[in-house]
Amino acid sequence: MDIQYLKQACRKAGFATRKLAHAEGLDKEANAQLTAFLKAQDANLVISAYMPIHTEVSPIPTMERMVARGRKVCVPVIVGNGVPLEFHQWTPDTEMVAGAFGAYIPKNGIKLIPDIVITPLLAFDAHGYRMGYGGGFYDRSFEQISAVKDVQAVGYAYSDQEVLLVPREETDFPLNAVITEKGILTF
Repeated sequence: MDIQYLKQACRKAGFATRKLAHAEGLDKEANAQLTAFLKAQDANLVISAYMPIHTEVSPIPTMERMVARGRKVCVPVIVGNGVPLEFHQWTPDTEMVAGAFGAYIPKNGIKLIPDIVITPLLAFDAHGYRMGYGGGFYDRSFEQISAVKDVQAVGYAYSDQEVLLVPREETDFPLNAVITEKGILTF
């Protein structure tokens, strides 16, 4: 069976599962787990999270907590098809504008290179692989960052988004961890 067909089927099921999980109102519990994870990391590490769209788990409460603790936080910015993301510094006071796919981005962002990248996803498996939207932006970004420094790739999802096996290719970058409302899975 064709890998692209399998990935598309996984994406379709992932959207439906995430929509149902999102309706359960589990973001507060998920943020408690994400905050605990980030508090345990070195305070000098730059954190990238994201501005949620659709039914993604919102990391914004944790992002606000990290900035209040003096941590550097940034969000991804799509600069073009087929290229890695840029990461621009974010604070709760940052002026935001609509970016690609409806996600808000800093109007005048300072570029940072994150040490920890919190990424949304549609599905994940127990082997540390994620199913994204299919643009490859995060995979290219993880590859680019890891060429210059260690990067922790961390999926952020609802526990119901776990699947038996995410269809994957050689270009799919494995995660170091997945954080859900139920806890932290490390790989």
